[in-house]
Amino acid sequence: MKSVTCSILAGIALTAGLATAQNAVAQSAVAQTYPGGKPVRIMVGYAPGGGVDTTARMMAQALGELWGSNVLVENRPGAAGNIATEATAKAAPDGYTLVLCNIGSHAITPARFSKRLTYDPVGDFAFPIKIGGVPNIFMVHPSMPIKTLQNYIDYARKNPGKLNFGSSGVGASPHLSIELLKSMTKIDIVHVPYKGAALALADAMSGHMESSVGNLAGAPLAAVKAGRVRALGVTSAVRNAQLPDVPTFAEAGVPGYDVTGWYGLCTQSKVPQPILAKLHADGAKVLSGPLKKRLEDQGITVESATPEQFAAHVKSEIAKWTKVVQDANLQGD
Repeated sequence: MKSVTCSILAGIALTAGLATAQNAVAQSAVAQTYPGGKPVRIMVGYAPGGGVDTTARMMAQALGELWGSNVLVENRPGAAGNIATEATAKAAPDGYTLVLCNIGSHAITPARFSKRLTYDPVGDFAFPIKIGGVPNIFMVHPSMPIKTLQNYIDYARKNPGKLNFGSSGVGASPHLSIELLKSMTKIDIVHVPYKGAALALADAMSGHMESSVGNLAGAPLAAVKAGRVRALGVTSAVRNAQLPDVPTFAEAGVPGYDVTGWYGLCTQSKVPQPILAKLHADGAKVLSGPLKKRLEDQGITVESATPEQFAAHVKSEIAKWTKVVQDANLQGD
């Protein structure tokens, strides 16, 4: 009886092993042909016209050309990027739904709404493609007498509550970068949230809003270069190559200040590993081609990272922004 039982168990183990091997072979075969002509969606949690949307569209074009397939950008703005992120987390784990993950969707929103999220922003996601980093930029209308960030800070200290600044919305990276500035400089300026970065920038260009903050990529960079707004500083630790004459916040009077946003393409963690590996390889391929200069022309510094390095960075960013959110009393739980 014992030998019969052992034979049965051995047969079950062999069958399971064969099934596992067959599944691995099948997944590998799917990855070799992925996406196989089937459309791929890139979800964007923000309105068209901002840096996240611009970056998603450039990635979609480059990957679509590489794959010979349609790569569609689907804007689902709202809830600080959470609507698009949640939709991606709950989509079929087959690699055909990606999200343009960024500092807002995967670091700040989890810091603000950790108890409300229906998904784990790290555990439920894979991070196959790190695109790069981008600063926010703080701007005023050219007619304002304020010429530098230090001028702005000095005026705000003498006139608490008198200056306003616009952003794409409450709790997004641009807004919180100025909350951090307020905390570090002890100034009182009033936040005016808009329904998207483009609207906030439009009011700054027209002079209806005294100051505005947004991701450098896209329209803000063009507005600065055209002289329609005056840049007071970029939030990153180093100057941006597209605006070499614009100082960092640290250089302009706020030592130690550093806020650098980031963009990537993420998907569900349960997507088969061979497809994740192909996404990583193909992402690296397009980011080393003509797309690299196109992104850099938008103020984005292209940065390579392994999926593991990218995931570790996201974890560290959640910890950093949790403290900023708590200090600004912006918890949504």
